[in-house]
Amino acid sequence: MFFSKPKSYLGVDLGAGGIKIVELREEKKRPVLHTYGLTSTNQDIHSLFTNRPTSHVNTLGNAIQANEAIKPVDAIDNAQVQKYAKLLKAVCAGAKTVSKTAVVSLPVSVLFHAVINLPPMKKEDLDKVLRAEVKKLLNRPVEEMVLDYQVLKDAGSAKTQRVLINAVPKELVMFYTQVFKLAGLTLESLEPESVALERSLIGRDQSVAMIVDMGAERTNFYIIDQSAAITHNSTELGGERINRILAENLKIKDSLVEQLKHDYFGNLMNRVSSDISKEKFLNLFYPVVDPIVKEIEYGFELYLKQVGNETKRPEKIILTGGASFMPYLADHISEVFKIKCYVGDPWGRVVYQDGLKPLLHQVGPRMSVALGLALRNLV
Repeated sequence: MFFSKPKSYLGVDLGAGGIKIVELREEKKRPVLHTYGLTSTNQDIHSLFTNRPTSHVNTLGNAIQANEAIKPVDAIDNAQVQKYAKLLKAVCAGAKTVSKTAVVSLPVSVLFHAVINLPPMKKEDLDKVLRAEVKKLLNRPVEEMVLDYQVLKDAGSAKTQRVLINAVPKELVMFYTQVFKLAGLTLESLEPESVALERSLIGRDQSVAMIVDMGAERTNFYIIDQSAAITHNSTELGGERINRILAENLKIKDSLVEQLKHDYFGNLMNRVSSDISKEKFLNLFYPVVDPIVKEIEYGFELYLKQVGNETKRPEKIILTGGASFMPYLADHISEVFKIKCYVGDPWGRVVYQDGLKPLLHQVGPRMSVALGLALRNLV
C-alpha cells in the first residue's frame, strides 16, 4: 500500500532574542507539531539594516510610521549572511526539520506601515494610486521597496475605503533570500510579525484586541481589527531592561540573571511563598511596567481617533514575547484598563503530545511569531 507523507510547514523568526523555528505537519486537515527549536543568545540582526534615531514609532490614519533610517544594501556584509545562515542551519539540524521551504518574519524596525483613506476604485486603478500615495510618504524611492496592501472590510462609508499598506526594502528581501539559500532552504514568503501574531494568538476571533509583544530589545503594541494590525506603536524596552533591574537589585552577575529570572518569576507566577508582595514587585519594575501601561493607553488613543473606530473599544489585551511572563503584569494591566488581559497561548490551535505541555507552555510566548508563520498555509 502507498501512503502520502504529510505536508510540513516551517516558520522562522529571526529576532533580536535569538532564532526561533516551528515546523508543523498537516494531518487530517489539522496542524500538528512536528518539531521546534530556538536559541537564547541575543543577536544584532536588526541593526544590520537600521540606524535608530528615535525610540518611538507609531501609525495613525494617514500618519505613517517614523521609519528608522535604512542602511543601503552595500552596507550588508556578506560575512553576516554566512553567520546567520550557519546559525539557522544549526538550529534546523538540531530540531531535525524536514521542510525545505520556510516563511520568515519581517522585523518591525524596517517595515513601513500605514492606513490610507481613498475613494472607491477598481483594482487596476488602486495599484497605481497607492504607489503614488506611498511615494509621497516614504523616505526613499518607492522603486526600492516591495509593497503589499489589504483593503479593509469596513470602509467606513460608501465614499471612502481604508487600505492597509506594508512595504519593506528590497535589500532586506535579498539578505534573507541569501541567508536561507546558504542554510539549504527556499524562502517561500516574508510576513510582518503582526500578521503571524494575529494568526497564532487570535485566529478566527473577530473581536478587537491589542497584542503586546515583549521582546528582548523592544515591546511592540498592535491593535488587531478585521484580522489586521490597524495601529502599531513601539518602545525600546523589553527583557534586557528586566535583566538589568534584577542584576542591579540582587547584585548578581549578568550570566546568572536569565536563570534566576526564570526561577524567580516562576515561583511568583505559581504563587510559591515569597518575601515580595505584588505592590513591591510592581514598584521594583516600575521603569518597565509604567511605560508599557502608557503605550497601551497611547495605542488605544490612536485607534479610537481613526475614522470609523470612534465607537469601538478593544475587548482584550494579549501579552506575548519572552518577557510576557512577568508576574503581576497581566493582572495590573487588567486592573488599570478594566479589560481582560492574559498571556497568549500560541499552541492552542495546534495538536501536540500531552507530555510536551509543560515545556511548550514555558517557551510558548517566545514562539508565537514562528508558530504563526508555520500556520500560514494551514489556516
